Amino acid sequence: MPYQKLKGGRVPIRIWTDPATVEDQALDQLQNVSRLPWIEGMAVMPDVHYGKGATVGSVIAMRDAVSPAAVGVDIGCGMTAVKSSLTVEDLPDDLSALRSRMEKAIPTGFAAHKDPVDPSGIPGLNERGWYEFWKGFEDLHPGVGARFGRARAQLGTLGGGNHFCELCADDNGSIWIVLHSGSRNIGKELAERHVAAARRLPHNQDLPDPDLAVFLAGTEQMEAYRHDLFWAQEYARRNRAVMMALAQNVVTRRFGEKRCKWGEVISCHHNYVAEETYDGVELLVTRKGAIRAGKGDLGIIPGSMATGTYIVRGLGNPLAYNSASHGAGRRMSRNKARKTFTVRDLEEQTRGVECRKDGGVLDEIPGAYKDLETVMEAQTDLVEVVAHLRQLICVKG
Repeated sequence: MPYQKLKGGRVPIRIWTDPATVEDQALDQLQNVSRLPWIEGMAVMPDVHYGKGATVGSVIAMRDAVSPAAVGVDIGCGMTAVKSSLTVEDLPDDLSALRSRMEKAIPTGFAAHKDPVDPSGIPGLNERGWYEFWKGFEDLHPGVGARFGRARAQLGTLGGGNHFCELCADDNGSIWIVLHSGSRNIGKELAERHVAAARRLPHNQDLPDPDLAVFLAGTEQMEAYRHDLFWAQEYARRNRAVMMALAQNVVTRRFGEKRCKWGEVISCHHNYVAEETYDGVELLVTRKGAIRAGKGDLGIIPGSMATGTYIVRGLGNPLAYNSASHGAGRRMSRNKARKTFTVRDLEEQTRGVECRKDGGVLDEIPGAYKDLETVMEAQTDLVEVVAHLRQLICVKG
């Protein structure tokens, strides 16, 4: 479906879904963003839903300003996927042992590695610059100085909530690994400190929502935030790279190096800031629950625990600031999901997937999410489908 245009404050709101399906709180947030003095434009993805300050599923372009809440507290959260040479015929009927090995290799929930990961000891991890990366921790916000050990131990860990590591099969039977995670506690702590600092600045005192406080270009506060932001985005990317290598090694050890070869790794942030130019104007574009979908860009759009994932290629639509949705998006809060569904519902909705089926992940039940197929149909002018994947194993915290 083509996008619709809603009347906003300073700029129109371009939205890639039926506004009647968006909750009132989220529509109010979109209007608040459209009234910001620094706003140049905004695009709303079909998975849009209520968030803190700014909706999840929004792309906000500003000139000489950036709002930390328009990025989110899980800085750099995103997706990584890789295709293997294995097919469904190579897999055993019972996948529980393979799931257990994946869970042992990659800590989930609040767990961390007992000893920080040594990248040189992980076969296939082609990452460089580790010394320089960790050296940069010294220059982060002084409030996180005591978190160095925790940040080291959490690198290569999944976390909880909607984060996951999955073994999937595409429509041709090829096996993929897909994972979703971000910058763990260190990203959250950096974000919260900078949001608090922004709210105290004089130019943010009369905003429609104090959570939309911004930093302005050319100020010490902006430079400090961007420094920490880009470091956290890099932490998130490296976190996913480590986990992907750990998961690949689990699968390779199980099936052997001769049978198991790996293709191109696809990786994309969906909570981040980028410097981009549109109509000759340099803008700071924040994507909160949205991926970059420039022409030819490969991206990943997941649904839920049992509704599949799409590998996509961007079409480069400038009206959406070269963006697309980051997933199906929630249709109900976690609390409502826990009150609405039962463990039996979870068992039924995840039938055929090797995964947790207990109350600890009830808020992640597929029924709590929007329909992925409807979300994909709404953005045919933003991305084209490269592959459709279905879950065989889903690891969650």
